[in-house]
Amino acid sequence: MNRYLSPHVTAAVCALAVGHASGAFAAASAAATAAPAFLSAGAVGEPPLRWQSVGDDVLATQSGKYAGAEMISGFVLNLLSTWQLPNGATALAQGSLTVVQNAASQASAQVQTAARIVAPTQTDSRHAANNGANSNALASATGGQNVSVNGVSQITQVAGDGNVGTNSTQIGYSNNAAQFATVAGGSASPTSSAASADGSIKASIAFSNGGVTVALQTPAGLAQQNIVPGNAQQAGTIAQLLQVAGNNQQVTNQLQLMLQTQQMGGAMLRQVGVLQALHNLH
Repeated sequence: MNRYLSPHVTAAVCALAVGHASGAFAAASAAATAAPAFLSAGAVGEPPLRWQSVGDDVLATQSGKYAGAEMISGFVLNLLSTWQLPNGATALAQGSLTVVQNAASQASAQVQTAARIVAPTQTDSRHAANNGANSNALASATGGQNVSVNGVSQITQVAGDGNVGTNSTQIGYSNNAAQFATVAGGSASPTSSAASADGSIKASIAFSNGGVTVALQTPAGLAQQNIVPGNAQQAGTIAQLLQVAGNNQQVTNQLQLMLQTQQMGGAMLRQVGVLQALHNLH
């Protein structure tokens, strides 16, 4: 289930943070208005929360509320890349990483990977060789590997006719407990690879160095997915790339990340919201 905050809630949280930072709540000259119901709720004996209007010039500098690391108690990451050539040959690379946390805040992880190559279906050698590759189009479907983007990037380069290519990334949140995912025909190894008999089709997936790399290579191009963790110099990266230089190719990159969030009470949500808004003032 994806979660969003309404503009009214975001504005109220930002206004609350600005008031704390400037001491405006204690100013006797501040304009008094009735607080919204969700800001008035609190334990018996607690002083009522106050708020004041904040202009667009202040709100424009706020980046909004986000899910902090303290809210995430587990996640499931699924990746799948497939390539089907017109002669019936298929390449597949798939992986899943699940991290769950128990009541004692101890995390455990499970990884599964799989890579497979299916040979051409035609028995006639003339048709089996028809993989749809077009060597004359290679110069028009290159260069995507050199693009560097912080955050999520999806690049599709196609030279040919009758091709179907899809880059899909889904990131969501759920209060349900994360469950260990399984990959059909997969193993518990962090890496898997496969290749055709002649080496013209390759599939691989690897979980290493805190990131993931998925790659399919065929005579008609390549498909890649990469997750690179962030560091002090740059933010993390999720990148999907399709390069198709041929005809009648069907290619798919799919990535799904489901984050498990902890159940938090109203008081904790207000506290986290104020802290995050204060950080955004820098």
